[in-house]
Amino acid sequence: MLDFATQGRDWPLREHSRFVEVAGLRWHVQLLGQGPPLLLLHGTGASSHSWRDVAPLLADRFQLVIPDLPGHGFTRGALGSGPTLDGMADAVAQLLATLGIEKPQVAAHSAGAAIACRMAIAGTIAGPITAFCPALLPMGGSAAPLFGSFAKMLFLNPLAISIFSSVARTPGQVERFLERATGSRIDPIGTALYQRLFADPDHLRGTIAMMANWRLEPLERALPHLPVPLAIVHGAADRSIRPADARRAARLAKADFELLPGLGHLLHEERPELAAARIVAGGQA
Repeated sequence: MLDFATQGRDWPLREHSRFVEVAGLRWHVQLLGQGPPLLLLHGTGASSHSWRDVAPLLADRFQLVIPDLPGHGFTRGALGSGPTLDGMADAVAQLLATLGIEKPQVAAHSAGAAIACRMAIAGTIAGPITAFCPALLPMGGSAAPLFGSFAKMLFLNPLAISIFSSVARTPGQVERFLERATGSRIDPIGTALYQRLFADPDHLRGTIAMMANWRLEPLERALPHLPVPLAIVHGAADRSIRPADARRAARLAKADFELLPGLGHLLHEERPELAAARIVAGGQA
């Protein structure tokens, strides 16, 4: 289990970390900056660390709220409804209410964008939403049920999780995995932080449980009725979410769409200054 006193001793923006008991969870959340509230949501398998270079560029404009999602990073506990999209969206809304944060702007990555859209539909955020490489549509078309079943099989197999965490400790494996799976090349600090996460069985279990319980078909149907402005920024080299799928999601939601050449799924970590600029522009639109 990740321990904040040891594995978190040099965690990015550690001085802004706090722990909050909400919705049956002990949340790790980072709070910094001044101004209107901005919620930063990471994607599946990541944590608050993925915003480490973006947040300082925004802290003079926004009050930033950066949580580790349920089952990820240093957030501990189990959602009563399970790690479903609706369950996660409700839990994040409860966290915001406890922190006294009302109707924030949102920037989100990958699956975090689905949570943001679900919250907007529920009326718990007022937007706008800036979505980096968002996972808003069912993955794999007719293969989606098979993907969910495979994730459930992994979740129920402690040996598989143990093997994955052991492999993550092997030098070079995480760097190769990230490049192969995302199309991104990030700095050594970011790679080392992902290695720390992937070597933790609890983080892996939370990641796989989220994948096993994710159902995006209802969100796909709701996207044409999204009540807040949405801007999608996507990497042309993304190997996790096809640019064509991101473009289709943008059409459904009547969202602005920008495709950036040479960047992968972790574009906000590859080019934090670009990501920060797009977030600021989204708030001014």
